[in-house]
Amino acid sequence: MGLQQEVQTLRMVPMFSQLDPARLKLISFASERVQIMPGEEFIREGEEGEDAFVLLSGRAEVTLEGGETHVKLGEVAENQIVGMIALLSHGRRTATVRALEPLECLRLPKDVFHQMVRDLPDFALAVMRDLSDALERQTAHFREVLDDHADRDAKH
Repeated sequence: MGLQQEVQTLRMVPMFSQLDPARLKLISFASERVQIMPGEEFIREGEEGEDAFVLLSGRAEVTLEGGETHVKLGEVAENQIVGMIALLSHGRRTATVRALEPLECLRLPKDVFHQMVRDLPDFALAVMRDLSDALERQTAHFREVLDDHADRDAKH
């Protein structure tokens, strides 16, 4: 994929859609294109986060691990970014992300991500919006799980 095509692809990512072409080129240059095979875990819960991944194609599942049990939180697909929480919190990964099909991604290093958040207020707001939307989706998911448990308890 050429630079111009990569810039157009990045523009499709909602978080990057308002960035000027020069910034998108910088992201492209600073990122590493990676291929991830189905079944491969490319983010592991509990590990230190060093980068975020921009999904260019394919789908992945997001899960929480707990011993022998894992709970599927949802799926991510092209034009979405995963791995931001650990970058922002300077902490550990909060979930595991596993490829469901072949993925093509851009690996965005932590230092580039931090520089963008510091230098670009619109980007920082887009990050907050994206994280807020994700929190809202997860809250709705947990509400469904609680309602299912309440329904099962009521039947017993």
